[in-house]
Amino acid sequence: MIMHFKIAIYFLFLSIFFTSCEKIITLPIEDNEQKIVIEGNITDLPGPYFVKLTKSVGLNEANVYPVIDNATVIISDNMGKKDTLTYTTDGMYKTRSIVGVYGYTYNLEVKINGKIYTAQSTMPNKVNLDNLRINTFPINGETRFSIIPVYQDPITLGNSYRFIQKINDTLDNNYNIFNDNLNNGKINQRPLNNRNEDLTIKLFDIISVEMQCISPSSYTYFYTLTQQSGAGPGGGTVPANPPNNITGGALGLFSAHTTQTKQIQIRLN
Repeated sequence: MIMHFKIAIYFLFLSIFFTSCEKIITLPIEDNEQKIVIEGNITDLPGPYFVKLTKSVGLNEANVYPVIDNATVIISDNMGKKDTLTYTTDGMYKTRSIVGVYGYTYNLEVKINGKIYTAQSTMPNKVNLDNLRINTFPINGETRFSIIPVYQDPITLGNSYRFIQKINDTLDNNYNIFNDNLNNGKINQRPLNNRNEDLTIKLFDIISVEMQCISPSSYTYFYTLTQQSGAGPGGGTVPANPPNNITGGALGLFSAHTTQTKQIQIRLN
């Protein structure tokens, strides 16, 4: 009986202690500053190429990004070619004459209300996507599938790649960013990530994979996104904004890269 009384007193003391120590702390949440977002790409495929201009939105606002339709957008290359882009719709500006070539360096200049933003990107040499291979592995008694892009990495160190995967025409939002730090000069054996349980790869699915050979600045940008959640062009808090190659304080990325796409259907041999 005495022991039960002591236990009751002990828990009563703990209850009073935690109740008296409880304090409601309200952390101030500041809305993020609205910024210009620049998303531009030049590839080795025939143009036109596009630059999209929008503005980021606040943390408490709907994800509807205001478009910018009054900018002057110019892309030039290191061979003296200069192209003033034409506005189309939804913040998109279209090239007229510039051509994407391996090894060329491209300069972007965007002028908005008197402020100038610039970026530079050099298109890497193309590494051929030879094939797509089906990788099988067991999870909880069932067979799962992933895709291995087969390519021969060049012997020269410093190649970077981005892979965009579609499953039956549905975009897989995982970032798949590879480099050759660990497998320089070797045939790739690394499968693409597919962590979305709502979009798993199943038997007879048709998988489309786009392979991009990207610049070091693009690799840093996308690799940073893989380490974050809720980040990317169009908004986010300051810590979630990845480093980019645009001067002037804008978000986004200007990328000159190669591109090629292959498809495969999931089948068991």
